[in-house]
Amino acid sequence: MAKELAFVTGASSGIGFQLAKQLAERGYDLAITSSGDRLQEAAAAFRATGAEVIAIQADATERDEVDRVWDAVRATGRPVTVACINAGIGEGGLFATETSLDQELAIVDLNCASTVHFSKHVAKQMVERGKGNILFTASIASETTSPKMAVYSASKAFVLSLAKSLRFELADAGVNVTALQPGPVDTNFFEVAHMSDTKIGSEGKKSNEADEVAKVGLDALFGGKEHVYAADFMTKIEGALSGITPDSLQAKMQEKFMEPANK
Repeated sequence: MAKELAFVTGASSGIGFQLAKQLAERGYDLAITSSGDRLQEAAAAFRATGAEVIAIQADATERDEVDRVWDAVRATGRPVTVACINAGIGEGGLFATETSLDQELAIVDLNCASTVHFSKHVAKQMVERGKGNILFTASIASETTSPKMAVYSASKAFVLSLAKSLRFELADAGVNVTALQPGPVDTNFFEVAHMSDTKIGSEGKKSNEADEVAKVGLDALFGGKEHVYAADFMTKIEGALSGITPDSLQAKMQEKFMEPANK
């Protein structure tokens, strides 16, 4: 029997790399995309598992690039049965005086707009076929008050809300939707977000490894769960308490995480 096709965005590194790798190990062929130069290297690693891989390097902050990626996926003539809408970036610092507006607008374009754009293509195809699975990478930050990560946190709240709403919209059409909510993960996210010198960027990220986060996410997806906190115990506790912890206390905790690492 022919293998089913999985689609993963942000697949060249971090959680996206592990999602794609583990899907390949679970028997899927892959269509992957990323703006990163390491995409072809990642594709080679996935092919080593026996998977067929189509890799499309693209800047998903641009609408025409998203459509170009999807056109390449459709050109395979194979339907996507699993989609991991994962690509995302961040920015750390005080909103009014420290962060880059260009970076924050790129966060909106990638984390929000491209997520809508890719999932629109994916959902339409899956509904037409009457089956499919979509995993959205949100964040524990999607439910917390996050000073010095305001735009990133807001973007992930958007992703979480979208995922939860689509879960109910698409359920009767046979499409399952799950939100993955990781805590700090040991990837290059913090370097790109200018947060490597913070406590969360140098110490906190060591709590979670990308491979374990990806496994928890895929297990939740194929188990039909609405969302999952991943992957360490503290992330699960933080998620469980987010709805009852006062915003002021959440903000103070976040400020501690954003302090310089040597403070």
